[in-house]
Amino acid sequence: MTSDDRTRSYSWPDPLSIAATAPTTSGLEFLRRLVSGDVPQAPVSATLDFALVAADLGTATVEANPAEYAYNAIGTVHGGVIATWADTAIGYAIQSHLPAGSGITTLDLQVRYLRAVRADTGTVTIVATTEHVGRRTGTARATVTDAAGKLLATATSTCLVV
Repeated sequence: MTSDDRTRSYSWPDPLSIAATAPTTSGLEFLRRLVSGDVPQAPVSATLDFALVAADLGTATVEANPAEYAYNAIGTVHGGVIATWADTAIGYAIQSHLPAGSGITTLDLQVRYLRAVRADTGTVTIVATTEHVGRRTGTARATVTDAAGKLLATATSTCLVV
């Protein structure tokens, strides 16, 4: 290691206990329990340093903290990380409509990157809103903005209801 090497250490909750909680309540109640801390955030949240901070019927808000460990080779947060933030928020927004025992999986995701995201961007807010939730599919869109409200990326997705 050189003096420029960086390290990171973190922990995460048991994913199976979180997954076991999800089918016991409606989607919205589960999301509200995540926000309150009654149910821990998913392990990917610890890995990529983001969290669900608000949920209501048809909408979910995630806050993310861009960091160097998420950089690509050109010194910006990797697009896949931004896509994960958006995919998570969109999934939560759709989940807010679902009854107990239902879940979702992403069928497609389209992300449009508008501005570079770096560690010095500061906290990023991802707000997802549903467009349609039916028996078999749900669609939603998300905006990714910085603290000043500047648009960094947008995303749309279709999820399969299972």
